[in-house]
Parts: sequence; C-alpha cells; structure tokens
Amino acid sequence: MKFEVIVDIDAIAYANSLNDKSRRIILSRLKSLTEDPYPSKGGEKELLKLRPGVNIYRLHIGRNFTAFYKIDGNTVLITEIMTIEQAHKKYKLF
Repeated sequence: MKFEVIVDIDAIAYANSLNDKSRRIILSRLKSLTEDPYPSKGGEKELLKLRPGVNIYRLHIGRNFTAFYKIDGNTVLITEIMTIEQAHKKYKLF
C-alpha cells in the first residue's frame, strides 16, 4: 500500500531555508514514508502518545533533524520539521 505524503507549508518553508545537502536528505527521508510510515525495529520512526487520543509520529532524519507527522488512512501529514535540539525542547518528555 502506498501512502500519500503531504507537507505543511511551514515545514516546507523550514526545509527550503536549509542548505542543499540538508534539504536533499530531508526530502529523501520524507519520501520514504510513502512506503511505510509506521514504526518498526530500528528506532528511526516512533509513535508519541502526547495525551489520550492524541498521537503523533516522529521520524529521525540523520543526526540533525526530526520530522513530526500524523497518519490518517493512507495519508501522511508532515506537521513539523526541526532540529533535534528544538524537538527535545518542544517535546521534553520524548
């Protein structure tokens, strides 16, 4: 089953503000979500349960970036892309 990946406009703007190499790495990893956005062994994708009924997924991108996304049927919505440091500050428990 293929998944459609949709990227929030703010996440696109952030990725476009980065250098070519970082942008290329991020886009490549986001495209990989079309095949399988669900967590598996390896730890690069993770389900975060923020509170009852509110789940979000995290994708580690290299050593520098993290993307947060939601899955709705066969659609993956990338809501945020940020540095790992920013992600740790924003989601302290994870």
